[in-house]
Amino acid sequence: MTDGKTTTTDHERLVRLIAPPTVLVDSHGDWAVVEAGLGTRLPEDYKRLVEAYGWGEFCDFLHLHTPFGTSEHNGIEWQRAHPTGSRERDRRRHPYPLHPAPGALLIWGTTMDADRLCWRTDGAPEEWPVVVWSSEGRYRTHAMGTSEFIESWALGRASSDLLVGMEPDLAPWFNSFRPRTDRCLRLSEGPFSHAERLRLLLESLAPTVDRGSWRSEHDEMGQDHFAILDADWLLTYDAARPHQIRIGFPPEDSGRARQRLLDAVHHMGCEVVEIMTAAGTPLPSWDTVTDED
Repeated sequence: MTDGKTTTTDHERLVRLIAPPTVLVDSHGDWAVVEAGLGTRLPEDYKRLVEAYGWGEFCDFLHLHTPFGTSEHNGIEWQRAHPTGSRERDRRRHPYPLHPAPGALLIWGTTMDADRLCWRTDGAPEEWPVVVWSSEGRYRTHAMGTSEFIESWALGRASSDLLVGMEPDLAPWFNSFRPRTDRCLRLSEGPFSHAERLRLLLESLAPTVDRGSWRSEHDEMGQDHFAILDADWLLTYDAARPHQIRIGFPPEDSGRARQRLLDAVHHMGCEVVEIMTAAGTPLPSWDTVTDED
């Protein structure tokens, strides 16, 4: 983090560990305009990160924001004060200076738990450490740049009591925040056990990659999350109560996703009982367009 060579190495290590997406979202724009608006230069490491990955999430948990695009959910911003009426509580809530004072926190990302990922803007941008600002109002400083922090978290090295750790048996990944259509297929049980149905499902949709799972104590309930490697599709298979497959895919892949998934259900020995939106609204057919799409 202390010189250009180290920063480049951090970025290259991250790219080798986690493949950038094939479709980038809000990844390019005029950095000079961005920096003028913020009133500060940004770390070169972060610029390379944005240009390689764009707006999206690492491992369904760490959200990388970019300064480009028009989404209200994207963007980087300075920490703002939210006075409580008590000076002591305000000092605990905001222990760092507020912009434009040196050392203010600049937010470049978030997490699924509504934590904010910041830089402490003290000194040269290449020296800014990452500060995790938890949704509970606690802070932890990590003396490393953005790429190194993400890589270290994904490998279980950036230990923090404020962040959920990456599951150790999973290979880390990145998903762009691109438009997706979500469909849920409620299934009949079929003649096979859940373990055999899952095996047949993965066999039919191969190549796939594991994205985590959980089971109840007696395996009566559970979920398996995975992605299809040759398509940007995200799936969840629910074991029971209800027995269903949920899939999210780019809208342009609708026909291909429908056929592959129906073929997979047939391979599992099951039947589609009902097709629904992600919110559980029944649909007359897969291709029905809803306000959620």
